[in-house]
Amino acid sequence: MATVATREAYFETGLEVLADLGFGGLKLAEVCHRLGVTTGSFYHYFSSWPAYSRELIAYWVQDRTMRMARAFNAVTDPRQRMQVIIRAVLSLPHGAEAAIRSWSSVDPEVYKVQVEVDEERYRVCYDYAMDIVRDERQAEVFADWCVYMLVGYEQATLPRDPRVYEWISSQMLDALDSGSFSTVPPR
Repeated sequence: MATVATREAYFETGLEVLADLGFGGLKLAEVCHRLGVTTGSFYHYFSSWPAYSRELIAYWVQDRTMRMARAFNAVTDPRQRMQVIIRAVLSLPHGAEAAIRSWSSVDPEVYKVQVEVDEERYRVCYDYAMDIVRDERQAEVFADWCVYMLVGYEQATLPRDPRVYEWISSQMLDALDSGSFSTVPPR
């Protein structure tokens, strides 16, 4: 094993392991094996497995949530922004997302981060809806719908069909555009 891996490669591989094997499969030996490196290489970058785990979650937040949110904000047209959001959501490592959500059920620090990620994703959807409907309650319900759909898509054991997710997303967007959200129940 003479391979050299970057910090980012460790993080991407960690997300791949989560996607393939779930939280229970995320082990030092598995990450190093997939990278073709020794554990010594791992300790060159990380002081401990818990330090790596914390940094992996921080990487996931920055790369899979914050970076995406910045990209969304660069698109000024609300409908085009939604198309960018849909493509980005479809590109998420959904198995890893589901594993992180499971991990959050047993680790209070990961739970705290998961809550922040859910809130950020909600905010992105809310802001997008407000750009279209200019009504707080309608935007809240739309954002709820978006987050619930994404979490369900990640957690379902059914095969993931991106075409179905795209179709559902376009139906949601059409409902928002057509004024269907004007009938949402009050608080």
